[in-house]
Amino acid sequence: MYREQPDDGRPDIGWRFMAGNDNDEYMNDSNNHHVFAINTICNYDRDIIPYLRSEMGSAYIRVDNTKFEIDDGSKHIFIAMQNI
Repeated sequence: MYREQPDDGRPDIGWRFMAGNDNDEYMNDSNNHHVFAINTICNYDRDIIPYLRSEMGSAYIRVDNTKFEIDDGSKHIFIAMQNI
């Protein structure tokens, strides 16, 4: 998950969420991108809530079932199916 400055005219809080195993082909297909209310995302994964007030430019990766760490490019992303 990472936070970027929202686009002008498209108000959001800047958070972008990916699974961690999204390849270029998947990411280049706009049908794979959706906009959700942050409350909806938090209902799917409450572990993100402590990070939501992080500064623009913040980036985190999941390192186990419940923990995120700053993404400095040196850690492996933990990928697991979420119970939805």
